[in-house]
Amino acid sequence: MLSTPPPGAAAEPLAPSVRRGYALGSVATGTFGTVPGLLLLPYLTDTLGVAAGIAGVMVFAPKAWDVFLNPVAGRISDRSTSPRGRRRPFLLRAGLLLAVTFALIFAGPSEPTWLAGAWVVVMFLACASAYAFFQVPYVAMPAEMTLDYDERTRLMTWRVIVLALAILLSGATAPMVVDAVGEATSEATGYRVMGVYIGLILVVGVLGAYLGTRRAPDHGVASPSGSLREQLRLVGQSTDFRNLLITFVLQALGVGAMLAGVAYVASHLLDGGGASTFLFVAFVGPALVVTPLWERVAARRGKRHGYVLATGFLVVGSIGLLVAVTGTAWAAYIAAAFVGIGYAGAQVFPMAMVPDVAAEHAARTGENRIGVFTGVWTAGETLGLALGPGLYALVLSLGGYVSSRGGEDVAQPDSALTAIAIGFSVVPAVLVALSLLWLRRYTLDDRVHTVATAAITPDHPPEEPTP
Repeated sequence: MLSTPPPGAAAEPLAPSVRRGYALGSVATGTFGTVPGLLLLPYLTDTLGVAAGIAGVMVFAPKAWDVFLNPVAGRISDRSTSPRGRRRPFLLRAGLLLAVTFALIFAGPSEPTWLAGAWVVVMFLACASAYAFFQVPYVAMPAEMTLDYDERTRLMTWRVIVLALAILLSGATAPMVVDAVGEATSEATGYRVMGVYIGLILVVGVLGAYLGTRRAPDHGVASPSGSLREQLRLVGQSTDFRNLLITFVLQALGVGAMLAGVAYVASHLLDGGGASTFLFVAFVGPALVVTPLWERVAARRGKRHGYVLATGFLVVGSIGLLVAVTGTAWAAYIAAAFVGIGYAGAQVFPMAMVPDVAAEHAARTGENRIGVFTGVWTAGETLGLALGPGLYALVLSLGGYVSSRGGEDVAQPDSALTAIAIGFSVVPAVLVALSLLWLRRYTLDDRVHTVATAAITPDHPPEEPTP
């Protein structure tokens, strides 16, 4: 039966090659989670000439579809009986389709505006659908690869390090490709070349995860019975899961708004140039250093404590980003570094906590619903990251932002410049701070550590965590 051994319990560690192989999947998730949020909105408003409010809806709608599709993808992967593994075949098929459809998003016509916009929506919808069938099985795998509470944190540490590298690589270089090719040809051509470039990066992550996990253990239990609706109801009854999900969705919403604002802040507040790349380096660079430190915090103080601390860094850094309105680039980079420190922890901890919740549920029921858990989880994450650019577009629209076509030089009113800064800093800070109201209600850490203490105390045999 799938269970959650307490910290300190004997467990077979995963082979380092399996940890690294699994982590390579974050090249795909990190890249797809970053580049559309970073470049798709400015592509629509500043290259295709789509109004900011309409562009926000166009970015949101395809990903909103994933909110409904992700639980279905989880249900389907739960019932898979492939000899190559319950989840692995989905990584290859959906992952390669993801890479192709991503490149196609930017390969369509650039005029007229209505046709160009329709092409983007259709291709982005296909891309988001492929991503659902890659991401959900991928996120479900840790609960079946290891039964150990602490081993899941180590696995997520590797994943977040690779995730940070992927965000750094794709987020810093994608705008550079657009700018370099765009200066030599046209802005639309720059985006087309960037789409192919990012598609190739996605292929690397997909193949790495598929091949790297071929020797991964599978501790899965029986496939769940009952309809999808019934399973969603059972998952929804987990108080810890609900609190963790709401926390993460609010934070994803804030991060999504922040990502959407990078290009606008760099172009309109920090005088363009390499500001977009520098912001990304400042944001992601610290994560490469502090991620192993967050693992130590989890081992000593628990995952919830570490998550709260990381959230505090996110809030402080987000508020500090308001300095961008003054045009002081170095101060904005320092604030971005604080965000990066918090973001690293805000990925490590919840990614390690979701398998804990799903494993405890399986231990009590004897049925493996990890696919449904992760389907709901990734649906929430997708919703947050999709609403983020839409929320930022709304702030721009309220500020009177003026859209343009590629090559046009449009002067923005002061209200638009203020909106660019507020949507990039204050709005994310408020959302992330609000998430703490639900995070403090998560109690699984307390129960697991209580069991761990009993397990090492004389005359107190270990017990299963109670629901």
